[in-house]
Amino acid sequence: MKRALCGVLVLLVLVGCGGYLQVIDPASKNIYYTEEVNETKGGAVKFIDAKTGSQVTLQNSEVKEISGEEFKAAIGKK
Repeated sequence: MKRALCGVLVLLVLVGCGGYLQVIDPASKNIYYTEEVNETKGGAVKFIDAKTGSQVTLQNSEVKEISGEEFKAAIGKK
């Protein structure tokens, strides 16, 4: 319970900051990159994956702010 609450608080801080984000799905270990994450009422996160342009919804996730250089390298842009 504490871990979930801590994760939500970190997510709220990151969503407010803007910038570039790396989102990890702990279940599948898939890594996504986005500029904005929105939290749903149920605690899931929704975002547009910068690599594919697809909308992604994850019930559990780890969100980390990254630099613009890391973001561009990860999605293959110069």
